[in-house]
Amino acid sequence: MKKFKIPSIPPTTNKCIRFPNNIIQQVEKAIEGKDCTFTAFVIEAVRTALENLEEEKQEEAKRKS
Repeated sequence: MKKFKIPSIPPTTNKCIRFPNNIIQQVEKAIEGKDCTFTAFVIEAVRTALENLEEEKQEEAKRKS
C-alpha cells in the first residue's frame, strides 16, 4: 500500500507577462465552466511546450547519430 505523504508546494516566483487580448479571450473561453484557473492553464501549456521541445531535441539528436 502506498503511504500518504503531505504534498509540499513548490517555490514560485511572480512574473508579470503580457498576453495579446485575443489569446486571453481564447484561454478564458477554453477554461469556462471548468475547474481551472488562467494561471494553471498557462503553467500546463508551458510545461507541455517544454516537453515537446525536449522531445524534438532528442529526436534530432537521434537523427544526427
